[in-house]
Amino acid sequence: MTVTIREVAQASGVHVSTVSRTFSAPHLVSAETRGRVLTVAGELGYRPNRAASALTTGRTHNLGLMVSDIANPFFPPLIKAAQAYAREREYHVFVADTDEDPQAEEELIQALAKQVDGVVLVAPRLTNRAIERLSLDLPFVVVNRKVRGLSTVLMDIAQGVCEAVAHLVSLGHRRLALLSGPRGSWTSRQMRTAAGEAAARHGAELLTLGPNAPTEDGGLHAAAAVRDSGVTGVLAYNDLVAIGVIEGLDALGAHVPGDFSVVGVDDTIAGRLNRPKLTTIVMPTPAAGRTAVDLLLQAVDEGGSRTAALATLETSLVIRESTSAAPA
Repeated sequence: MTVTIREVAQASGVHVSTVSRTFSAPHLVSAETRGRVLTVAGELGYRPNRAASALTTGRTHNLGLMVSDIANPFFPPLIKAAQAYAREREYHVFVADTDEDPQAEEELIQALAKQVDGVVLVAPRLTNRAIERLSLDLPFVVVNRKVRGLSTVLMDIAQGVCEAVAHLVSLGHRRLALLSGPRGSWTSRQMRTAAGEAAARHGAELLTLGPNAPTEDGGLHAAAAVRDSGVTGVLAYNDLVAIGVIEGLDALGAHVPGDFSVVGVDDTIAGRLNRPKLTTIVMPTPAAGRTAVDLLLQAVDEGGSRTAALATLETSLVIRESTSAAPA
């Protein structure tokens, strides 16, 4: 038999409206009362009616999470962490894959708008202007992209890139290549700036090759350009591009790390399983997923406040088998 909200109120010694607020707006209920109501509700097996709550509070207790390519192994740890944290806060997460297509991204946001309380955009492909326009109707948090007026979670790629360049130079590499990401990528622009500045500090030359698709095929297609460029050290946009360029160079008769040293970005399982195991920049993706959901729920609780918060998470370089001393 279904337990009603009136039964919970009677057993807790509070009004029905207090039980309702405990589930729909817990910040409006004292900690002592909230704890008593939740304990009684748990003992009785009460589950709030989300649909009815949405009608009265305007809350769906759903969140949207947009990623540009769900097949990329960078995204699953972030998605799992975001979902787990949202579940702790009694929210559900709808995940959408935009397939690197800004038009699809906008259409998906518009489709989800009435079904969610807010959206996390991870490395979006939309322009900043489009994101600002869409965020007027719905709270947004952006991961790995700065958009005016919106809360942001950044993984400090510049820090990792500087470590990667210093590592390659310490191995004797004086001519480096950056395999950039897709056109319009905010992360790719940050990498280019940081790599250029780091190379200049260390007296090394940096050549940028791209744009490249953020996939293994993108790296494969760039392999010939790397071979013919005269570089010996390579920093790839992500692990997939790094793995692709290693495969491409091998097919061309060049070897990693004997002839070229290659560094990736993300520290995905694919890089750890690759041979040679990939030297890469570790991106704190689970922490980014949790932090993004936390910032989004803060905005939802504040009624879609436009107060922008910035969380910057540290990155680091892990050295494995794909880098070694520069060839004589």
